[in-house]
Order: sequence, then C-alpha cells, then structure tokens
Amino acid sequence: MRRLWAAVAASSMAVVGAVAVIGLNSTASAATGGTGTGYLSTVGAQLVDATGTKVRLTGLNWFGMETDNKTFHGLWARPWRDHLDQMASLGYNTIRVPFSEDALKPGAQANSVDGYSNPDLVGLTPLQILDKVVDYAGSKGMRILLDRHRPTSAGQSALWYVPATPESTWISNWQMLARHYAGNTTVIGADLHNEPHADGTDPNGTGACWGCGDVNRDWRLAAERAGNAILDANPNWLIVVEGVSCPSGGNANAWDDIPDEPCGWWGGNLSKAGQFPVRLNKPNKLVYSAHEYANSVYHQAWFDDPSFPDNLPAVWDQFWGYLQKQNIAPVLVGEFGSTLQNPQDVRWLQKLMQYMGTGVTGMNFTYWSWNPNSGDTGGIVGDDWKTVNQQKQSILQPYLIPPVGGGTGPTGSASASTSVSPSASVSPSASVSPSASKSPSNPPPAGGCTATVKIDNAWQGGFQASVTVKNTGTAAVNPWTATFAVPSGVTLQSGWNATVTQSGTTFTAAAPSWAPSLAAGASVTIGFTANGPSSPAPSGVKLNGATCS
Repeated sequence: MRRLWAAVAASSMAVVGAVAVIGLNSTASAATGGTGTGYLSTVGAQLVDATGTKVRLTGLNWFGMETDNKTFHGLWARPWRDHLDQMASLGYNTIRVPFSEDALKPGAQANSVDGYSNPDLVGLTPLQILDKVVDYAGSKGMRILLDRHRPTSAGQSALWYVPATPESTWISNWQMLARHYAGNTTVIGADLHNEPHADGTDPNGTGACWGCGDVNRDWRLAAERAGNAILDANPNWLIVVEGVSCPSGGNANAWDDIPDEPCGWWGGNLSKAGQFPVRLNKPNKLVYSAHEYANSVYHQAWFDDPSFPDNLPAVWDQFWGYLQKQNIAPVLVGEFGSTLQNPQDVRWLQKLMQYMGTGVTGMNFTYWSWNPNSGDTGGIVGDDWKTVNQQKQSILQPYLIPPVGGGTGPTGSASASTSVSPSASVSPSASVSPSASKSPSNPPPAGGCTATVKIDNAWQGGFQASVTVKNTGTAAVNPWTATFAVPSGVTLQSGWNATVTQSGTTFTAAAPSWAPSLAAGASVTIGFTANGPSSPAPSGVKLNGATCS
C-alpha cells in the first residue's frame, strides 16, 4: 500500500471480501524467456539471470495475504489459476506478494475462498496456497517476489517491528521462507519491509530514518541485519530494500525554524542511499525499491509545478532514479498506481513509464495492483475480477516483457486468459496488432480443431460456461476466432480470455490483440456468463470457420 510522509497513518485501501489458504514446498523453476533462467543477481544497475543474460521484472502486486484473509484476494470470485493465466497473457512476468506475519503463524487459516471455484484450496493453510501459486506461476515462466507488507494484519508500521512482532521474529520468519523456497528459482527474493516511514515531528521524530545511526530507527542498518541473515539461509535470493519517507525519520514541521528536508512517499525516498549504502555480504544481491503514486492518492507539491509533468524526472532523479542512472544498483518501482479518473494522473503514469524505459535495460516495476479492491487506485481488473481496465493496460503494455514458459493450464492447454468486456473501449494509444484488426480469413491448417464445452456453474436465470478450443493442425492460426451456437433466449453477460460478442444465437470469441496467435497443438479456453437456460449447452464450435470435432 502506498502512503506519503504527510499522510495520516490510517490505511486508505478499502478491502472488501476476503481470501484463502497456504501449502506445500514446491520445486518449479522459472522457464527460459522473459524472466531468464535460474536465480537472479545484479551487475551494476542491471538484473541478470544465471547465464548472465539481462532480465527485467515487469509485474504487478496481488495482495490479500497481508490482511485478515491471510491469502490472495479474488479467490472468492474465480479459480485461482485463472488469475495467473490472465496475468501472464497480459504480459506481466512477476508477482509481488504482500504478506503479514499473521499469515505465517502456526494454525493460521485463510478465509473467503470460494469452495466451488477453488475446491483444491479448501482446508489449506496460507503458506500452502502460496506454494500452489508459486508452482503454477513458475510453470508459466513468471517470478514471485515476497513482500513483508505488515508486521501484523492490523496495519502497516513506520518501523520494521512492533510489540507483537519484534525484530527477531521478522528476521526468523524471513529465514524460514528463504529455506522453504531454497532451490525454487520462481521465488527470487525478499522485499524486506513495506514502506518504512517517518513518525512524529522533527526534531523529535520516532520513525524510520536512513543513515542516522540509531540502531532502533535506522532502516539502512536494519536492512543490513535482515538481508545478511536471509542470505545466510538462502544465498541466491535478491534482497530488496525500500526507501523511507523522510531521511531523519521525523515529519517536517512548517511552523518551526528547522529547515525542512526533502520528504517523499512512504518507502519512496532513497536520496541518502548513495551516501549511506546498504552493505550486504553478497553485494550483487542488492536491489533498491521505491514507491511512487499519483496526485489523486495524495497531493504533493510537485504536482503543482507549472511544468508538470516535465518536472517529474528531476523529482524521481533526486529520490531514487540516480541509483539506476549512476549504475549503483537496480531500482524496482515496487508500487505505483491510480484510478486514472483524473487526467493529470494519466499524464503522470505516462511520464513515469517513459522514465523507467523500455526493453530489458529499463527499470524494474510491479504495478499496484491486480486487485480492484484497492480503494485509492483500483486495479488492472474491474470489480468482476475479470474485465481488464484497458486504459491502464494500454499505457503499461509497451513496457511489459511477457513471461515465456509452459503457458499451460492445469489440463495442459495454453491459456490466453484476457478478460475484456465486449463493450470495453480501447485507448487510442493502445498497441494493436495489425493482423488483429482485420476479420480473420485464414482457416485452421490441415488437422482442424477439437472443442470441449463445459457448464461450470448454473443458477436460476443464468449460467457460467467454458469452451476450450484446440488447434490440432500443423501451423498457427493467426489471428484466431471461435464461434459457437447457444439456445434461443440466451444473452451474453460477460466474457473473458477473448473479446466475446453476440449476434442472435451465435457467440463470437475473437483473439485479444496481445495474444492473437493460437499455435499448433495449443488450446484456448473461452469463458463467459450468460442469462437464460444452460441446457442444451453451447454447440457447433468452429475455429476460423472450420467445424471442430
């Protein structure tokens, strides 16, 4: 979650509903591709994989495990694998997973997991659910970054410890997780503590400082203690260290005679890291992380600059960008987001993405958030946990480096899980494949296709169904379009994994622009909800006009 130095301590994230449970120690490895192979290390300001190949993390946050639910939010809305399928198909290669110590306690129980859509999660602990997510994400070539978001589920803290969770517990739990995932290259590291920040007012600040030398408040020294302890348990992990808000650890007071220091977002001020660097026993495992938010989240002085948004790069250079530009260490912008309802926020996000750069040499980032129930930012998906916010996605899309892995669902079918409402408007800046904008004319190659239709759920007046289409030919179908017939009286409500539309009794599912090709031997599962009778089931499935068996 995001906050700034002058913000009130109360959390602004409105959390609705709840989440689930945890599991077994997995051994899946990230596949070759967007996130590289093996564990990651640093060379100057660049992340590299085990072969020395440059890697860039372009991901998002999926929160919930830090709350009273103790597991990922949205598990009440759809199957957990569907979330991951959709994230990967949209191009996100990394998931930052917030958690609190409460989720790691013996006897911890996840809640608000829908047993119908997620029967395999019922009765699992929070860690067991995390293990399942890690396994499946690894099979898709994605990476997982763990984020100690809160010392307890009650809320965030200025310091890395509170009475209920002393520093010793914080470190021992990190060591437990480091050992638990040792050898599993999907889990790449530890974001030590979320948003350390100032508390109290200068000169009597009591919050997290940077370089002040007070062992009880100096976040830089605490990060060294925890980071080195984690590396003792698992020398392969990245150690991700966020900034503070005010280097002194106290909020500025405009009514005294003390010169006010530059303060930024909670966790977003790394201006002293050059002078007082974090010293790890393995220097090539250090990543600095900053958080950055828009005017709608909290009004900062720099939003009033007449040259906005062109003034922003200088602000970012001062707080954290210099670390990357001077080749000191990689920077991960671990949280940034907005509802984008204010046009100024749109310009902010566009400028930030430009600042971070394109390609594998750009800055690493994890957008906040996947979840729609983040009160001050919203999510990549809407309140139905399926429909993509195309305005956000079209701004982020050019900077994403998709994961390259198995890309298969639990039955081995390739997933192109993109939830786009049939009526969703596409921003003029959205990147659309030229071939995807045309009506498909290429039939499937010799061998045709097969189809499986399943009624996933039914209720009075409506149902949810999935249609899985497999290209059994010898070449890719690009772009692909599937059609099928529904009984009279059935009307489309929503669709995902494709752009689903209706004409009479025919539903048409068109490939999304960012996943237009259906490779030979690959499958796609199209999901939808509809009003009307569920029987007889949809029938007469065709792939680019060819009837599927």
